[in-house]
Amino acid sequence: MTERYAIEHGPRTGESIILLHGGNVGNWMWEPQVDGLAGRHVITPDVVAFGSRSGERWPGLGGAADDIAAIIRERAIGGRAHVVGLSMGGVIGVHLGMRHPEVVRSCMVTGAAMTGVGGFERRLAELQLRSWHKRWFWSMQAAMFRIPAEARELFVSDGMGVDKDAATRMYREIFDGSMPDVRSGYTGPILAIAGGRESGSVAAAFPALAAAMPQTRTWTAPGMRHVWSIQDPELFTKTIMDFVDRDVVPV
Repeated sequence: MTERYAIEHGPRTGESIILLHGGNVGNWMWEPQVDGLAGRHVITPDVVAFGSRSGERWPGLGGAADDIAAIIRERAIGGRAHVVGLSMGGVIGVHLGMRHPEVVRSCMVTGAAMTGVGGFERRLAELQLRSWHKRWFWSMQAAMFRIPAEARELFVSDGMGVDKDAATRMYREIFDGSMPDVRSGYTGPILAIAGGRESGSVAAAFPALAAAMPQTRTWTAPGMRHVWSIQDPELFTKTIMDFVDRDVVPV
């Protein structure tokens, strides 16, 4: 059973929305969106090896997607959900759609560097891994991502609690490029988003996503950084609702 690490919010009516968090945090990062989506059935799981599941072994992106598919079958209304993922959660969302298309109603991913990360950004991440269990490192990360003051202590403690080996395997899998070289069986709506002020590796993955899923639509969120769900929670939540309810992509 998944009650321990997949929290349900709102009434069990309508269609479910599942929110997949980024790396090194937990389902708590979605608090602003849970508030903004009040009245809807929302599921916020901790991804395996992160958050409350930091003691579990990282199963690879495919294994993480399989785990989320099981949660959707068990907890979502009708065994299907609208999938929203950020960063690592976005990458898992793509794998979920390709491996388990039958559980996905729609898919909105942001910050998903599907074709890999290199250069300075990769060297910086490898340098960060050396300081993984240092409190100053996570405090610096909180400031860089503009985590609100009231959430910084949780961000720091969650980050320091993640197993370094699990994080290393996850990072390397994403940085090496995780876009499966096959056409997907998922034919539903998919929206891929890049923040206007985040790494170019995210937008660089758009052609590969379109090749795997020709129905992919893309948008660059002006002025937004990587974790824009916190930078502008109202815009992020509105983007979810417009896409889920009306299949509308921002202009």
